[in-house]
Amino acid sequence: MASLEEAELVRRVAGGDRAAFDELYRRTSPWLAVRLRRRCSDEDVVADVLQETYLAVWRAAGSYAGSVTEGRALGWLWTIAANRLVDAFRRRARQQRVPTVALLETTVPAAEDEVMATRVDQDFEQALLRLPPELREVLQAMVLDDLSVRQTALLLSVPEGTVKTRARRARIALREALS
Repeated sequence: MASLEEAELVRRVAGGDRAAFDELYRRTSPWLAVRLRRRCSDEDVVADVLQETYLAVWRAAGSYAGSVTEGRALGWLWTIAANRLVDAFRRRARQQRVPTVALLETTVPAAEDEVMATRVDQDFEQALLRLPPELREVLQAMVLDDLSVRQTALLLSVPEGTVKTRARRARIALREALS
């Protein structure tokens, strides 16, 4: 596979060749990521665009494979990626234009609810303090600081899978402690 041109790899991908797709991805994704990063500094957007691009390549390779001429496969890849990046920018712009509506609390909580909330808060605090430190710090980062799994992983210097596992273990332990 290593000796094949990108155009031939695209032809093979069109035929459903998974090894050719893997080779095409291995060979072109670093180049494509660098080009995308020059146009967008948000790593999450770049990662999403790369994923969408290669998904489109897998699905649409047949429509292009017949017209592939030497040296044009990279241009085709870049065109797909650039279109996906524009789509991502449009989605982001639409999301930023949506006005936020402040919710007003229209009712006053009942006295029983206030007493229960105080009691639940105390029970929750005690259950949280009984958690092992590694589980507690994951919950605090994700729930109290409102960080994503990726951000929590970076903050704590652990893999994302470890963050997910610790968060699940912490929730189960809290559920058991509070029931």
